[in-house]
Order: sequence, then C-alpha cells, then structure tokens
Amino acid sequence: MQSAWIDRDAEAAVACYGRLGRDLALRVYTTRLLGQDPRLVLHGGGNTSVKTRLTDLNGDMVDVLCVKGTGWDMATIEPGGLPAVRLAPLLKLRARQELSDEEMVRLQRANLIDPSAPNPSVEALLHAFVPHKFVDHTHSTAVLALTDQPDGEALCREVYGKRVGYVPYVMPGFGLAKAAAQVFEADPSVEGLILVKHGIFSFGADAREAYERMVALVSLAEQRLAKNRKPAFVSASLPARPARVADVAPIVRGACSLPDNKTEGAWKRFVLEFRCNDAVMNFVNGADVARYGQAGVVTPDHNLRIKNRPLVVAAPKEGDLQVFKNSLTKQVAAYAEDYTSYFGRNNARVGGIKTMLDPVPRVVLVPGVGLFGLGGSKKDAKIAADLAEAAIATITDAEAVGRFEALPESDLFDVEYWSLEQAKLGSAKELPLAGQVAAITGAAGAIGFATAKAFAAAGAEVALLDIDEAAALAKAKEIGGSALGLRCDVTDTVSVREAFAQVVSSFGGVDIAVSNAGAAWQGRIGEVDEAVLRESFELNFYGHQRVAQAAVNIMRAQGTGGCLLFNVSKQAVNPGPNFGPYGLPKAATLFLVRQYALEYGSEGIRANAVNADRIRSRLLNEEMISSRSKARGISESAYMRGNLLGREVAAEDVAQAFLAQALALKTTADVTTVDGGNIAAALR
Repeated sequence: MQSAWIDRDAEAAVACYGRLGRDLALRVYTTRLLGQDPRLVLHGGGNTSVKTRLTDLNGDMVDVLCVKGTGWDMATIEPGGLPAVRLAPLLKLRARQELSDEEMVRLQRANLIDPSAPNPSVEALLHAFVPHKFVDHTHSTAVLALTDQPDGEALCREVYGKRVGYVPYVMPGFGLAKAAAQVFEADPSVEGLILVKHGIFSFGADAREAYERMVALVSLAEQRLAKNRKPAFVSASLPARPARVADVAPIVRGACSLPDNKTEGAWKRFVLEFRCNDAVMNFVNGADVARYGQAGVVTPDHNLRIKNRPLVVAAPKEGDLQVFKNSLTKQVAAYAEDYTSYFGRNNARVGGIKTMLDPVPRVVLVPGVGLFGLGGSKKDAKIAADLAEAAIATITDAEAVGRFEALPESDLFDVEYWSLEQAKLGSAKELPLAGQVAAITGAAGAIGFATAKAFAAAGAEVALLDIDEAAALAKAKEIGGSALGLRCDVTDTVSVREAFAQVVSSFGGVDIAVSNAGAAWQGRIGEVDEAVLRESFELNFYGHQRVAQAAVNIMRAQGTGGCLLFNVSKQAVNPGPNFGPYGLPKAATLFLVRQYALEYGSEGIRANAVNADRIRSRLLNEEMISSRSKARGISESAYMRGNLLGREVAAEDVAQAFLAQALALKTTADVTTVDGGNIAAALR
C-alpha cells in the first residue's frame, strides 16, 4: 500500500476549510484518503478523530474531540461529519467502571459543541482515551486476514512485534474504549493498536503521521500475506453450461422474498446487485465453499449489513432452472430456519429482550454464476455486495496463509442485535414501492418520464426504456440514484428481451411493467394504406404484447406476482375522425389487458390500463395541438381544456393514475380514465 498524501491537495483542503482551523481541515483530507480506499474502509465503516480547540456557543475556547459522526462516509466526509465534543467530560468517563451504550450516547450528545450535530461515533471514547492528537481507525482487509485466524494475535505479533498494542475482541462501546486504553497505557510508545477480529488503529502528532502510519502498518500485513501462500481454494465440479444471470436472478429474488402477513397479496421484496469478477468466481466455485463461505463475517460491523453468514446454493444448470428453483426454495427455507434458531438461543442468553429481524440472507453465493447482494434498495444491495467482496478478499488471504475463523456466533449476535440498532426498529418510514422494480417503456417521453419519476419517488427502482437511448440515459440521470436508462425498440422482439434481461441483471427482476411506448398514425380508415395500419399495430399493439410477455416471464420466475400497466388512450373506446390507424390497435390493447388479467390473476399478476386524453407529449405535440384546435375553430387552450372539468390534464396526472394502479393490490382488469371528463370515453 502506498501513501496517497499529496502536499498540494493537503494545502488545498486547508485553503477550503482553513476558517475552521488547520487541524480540522487536514483531518477531513486524510479521512477522505482512508475512506476512498476500499481495502481500508467501506460504507460508513471506520472512524477518525482530532483533538483541537474550538469556540463554543458562549464564545469560550474549549478543548474538543472532533470525531467522525454516525452515518457519515469517510470517503466523502465534510467538516460537519466530524462533530466536536468537549474533551474534558469524555476523559472523566475513563474512571467509570460501567457505562451503557444508551448512557454513552446521551453523555456524548450532551457535550456536543453544536447541539444539532450528528451523534459521535460509538468509538468516540476510544479516540478520547488515546492521548495522541490524530487517531485513525480502519477495517483493513489485510489486517483482518491475519487476525481472523485461530492464532490471529500470535500471527500479528510475528508481523508487528512491539510496534503495536494488541486488544482482545470486545464489542464496540465503553468496554472496548477501556480495554484499548489499558493496552495503550501499558506501552505508550506503540504506533497503533490491533483490535483482534475487528480492525486497526494508528496514531500521530499530525494528520500525515497518523495516516502514513496506517499505510505502513497495513503494508506490513500485506507483505506477510504474500509469503508462503498456498492455493486458497480447489475448484468444485460444476455444470459445463451454467445458467445465465438473467435467468437465475429472478429465481433468487423470488425465493428470498417474504409474504406480508398484514396485507394479502403484498410482499417484502429485495433488490439485487450481481458480482462475478475473477476473485468472486474463484471463491464461489471452491469445493469447500460451504465451509469457508459460511464461517461468518470478517468483522462484526458487517453483521449489521449482511447478517451472520451468506447463503451458499447449488450450482444452476442452463436449461434446468426448475430444478434450481426447487432446490433454492428449500435452501432459503433452511437458512431462515437456522437463522430463527440462532436468534432464539442467543435471545434466550440475553434475557429474551430482542426483536427478531427478518431471516432473509443479504448475500447469496451461486457457484458457476457469482454472488448476489440483497437490499431493500439498489443502494443497500450494492453495500451488501461490496461488503461480500471485501469479505472474499479477507477470507481468500486468510485461507492462503492459514484458516479463516470468524468470531463466535454469540459475539456476532450481540452486534447484529445491538441495543442502539434495535432502538431504530419501526422508526423509519418505508416508501410504498420500496424493494420493487419498475420498467417503463417510452420513458423519455412526457408520460413515461413523469411515470418513472412518480415511481422512483414512491421508492421503486426504475428502468427507463426508450428507442432513443441517449434520451433514456439523460432522463435516468435526471432522476438520479440508481435509475437505469436503456435502449428498447418495442417493435423488435430481440430488443425487448435484451432490455428486460439488462433490467434483471441490474436489479434482479421486474415487479411492475408500464407499457407506454406508442405513436399516432392518422388517416381515413377506408382509404389508409395497409402498410400504415400494420406499422401502427406493430407499435401500438404488438409492442405492448412483447413488453407484457417479457415481463410476465420474469414475474412468474419470481413467483411473487406483479403488475402490468398499459397506456391504452381514449381512442380505444372513443374513436376520433381520421384516427383509426391509431385507435384500432389501442382497442386491441384494451382487450389484451383483460386477457392478461384473466389468465395470470391466479398467479398474482395484475393487469390494468390508463385511458388518457390530450396530454402534451411527443405524440400530442405543439404542432398537432395547433392543427386540431384550428380544425375545431377554437383556441389551443380551449382545445386542451375541452372536458367536463375544463382543466388541462398533464402527464403527471397520468403518472399518478399508474401509481395508484400499481399500489392497488386487489384491482385487476381496471381501466382508469384520466381526461378531465369525457362521457363518451367513460367505461363505467
């Protein structure tokens, strides 16, 4: 590992944040250096601090500890992510014999310089009790590969000697802070501390010294891991033709979904993130993956994100997916049963006071295919996959020089069911479409884009499909987050299949398909060229069939139902002059909706439609509005408001109708009219 310190960048940080003091500016700079290296820190892990002097709200200069705040990511931290806590009251706690986590949090908050600042790290007291000005803490994969061994401490002593202190595993909090302080005080000359099966601390009189000591200490671990290595894994015998990711993912996703016992037809679904690089494949394809792959997490912090172990499943064979699905269903059920037993025996140990979390794995290892991270959102799924990859790196190194050994399950349970984490249960409000994946065609147009935005705001992961790939990508970027933009020509069966395969590869499946792409052809029906009619049918009927068929295949593989939503237009029930080439395929699509509702309702797949009229869009553009209004001898405004309510209907109104249908779990074969009132187009 090489130092990433650059004098020019350090001084730029001072120039940017110098008004807050040079100490804090450089603390931000080196915290980011640590956080941007995934070998050291991932997703909110690790913490740093600096002891300095700041002015409190009374205008008095006080000694403070600026320490990473809970929820902040070291890679992108700002000064506000290092809340300042009065140092003297923290040091006073060193004499206490006991201090609960709840008391510790209250005391730290009570001594914040800024009452609105985030909670200081749970390891703030450890930072306070070590007298060095700058203190850094990471979860280095190399160091964990040494400590996560049956003789981990002895192996570290071989590498570091007396250069560091060694702290036996203690759960983060007051107890760990006391234990670390005792080890440091026994030999204040040490440059850092090895926290067995947890991570590493380094210290320094200035930011650069603490940071570069971390680099040097981790480098020693890397050098040791490079010596006397043996092949970590022997490959298992696998199918000659493993199944495709796009075929496997919906099965994994469906098997890991949970029925909602409160609402009939509702499911708790997870989004997937897939990984399959060489390191991952070498790991999951190992003959002994059931042992090392399920031995436990590499550091207890990971337990909060990915549970106490991943699920290892049987290798799927191309063309034999039903066998894989049957096997996986049993394996997920067994995992849930084991997890429930794990909870029961450990909850009894702590007095039966804990509330069980869901028993679904957050990492699934599939030999021959790769790994899947699972989460309630794409962001959470990526975090799970990142942590799984970090674990693979650690376990691979550990197995190459010895044998990986995690903490006992009791210690893992205590972190997973930490009182501070249990207190958060029920406090977060989940969005109505959280965990669901929606694919929208014609998504670069007005209605499609408005629908994508509405679904994303409701918590869904959205894929924007459009024949104009650049426009789809631009609209996805505008939504932000994990929104996906893809090219999809609904008149081409191969294009539709490939687009949906990409959606599945990105998110794990599809729960909602909004078939919205369309275009209007005009002409008197008795005079129009047959080629025009066929072209319109290709887009305005067969396009809907292709999209629905692709979506239904995925939904059936998942086995958790789903929702098909169609834009049928008022032309389906109230034809206008010279719009036969457009209205006829739309009328056929209306019956297509009912056919899907009829044939797949027993599998929980709903099919509904929106009957909209006069929406400003690519179809009803300014030129057409002008033409239609002039033909009727009225103003453009009067034309757009030509309904019973006298109100112009917008794309956002159509989007809200689609959203309502997606949420209506006991409604299928419905056609919702969104036109401001047109009796001739009303179905009921």
